[in-house]
Amino acid sequence: MTTFAPAVGTEAAPLRIDPISRTTLALFAGASGDHNPIHIDLDVARSAGLDDVFSHGMLSMAYLGRLLTDLVPQQQLRSYQVRFAAITPVHGQPTCTATVAAIDDVGGERRATLDLKVALPDGTVTLLGAAVVALD
Repeated sequence: MTTFAPAVGTEAAPLRIDPISRTTLALFAGASGDHNPIHIDLDVARSAGLDDVFSHGMLSMAYLGRLLTDLVPQQQLRSYQVRFAAITPVHGQPTCTATVAAIDDVGGERRATLDLKVALPDGTVTLLGAAVVALD
């Protein structure tokens, strides 16, 4: 874990994810209990008018969670929310980022509000969110 001593505008080191494989999707389906076939069955995806399967939105949210816990210990996480904006295709390479939007004192605790984003190399934003973390 790195030391995170931010100021407003600070960008955390991005978390670059390896391309999302079919194996990753199958393993995440098992781990999460989300066995929606559109994420793992090519025939189902094609019957829905898609070219291929695509990643679970919650997988991208999990990657963002990893970025957050790389910044601060889990017990310092005060809130975390996301909005799904676009799909992540199989073989997509997401990059997770966090930027400090505000630093406040709440009940004597110094907290940072982070703007979160997951984007693909072509610039497609797949997830937007925010988190509040307590600072040391």
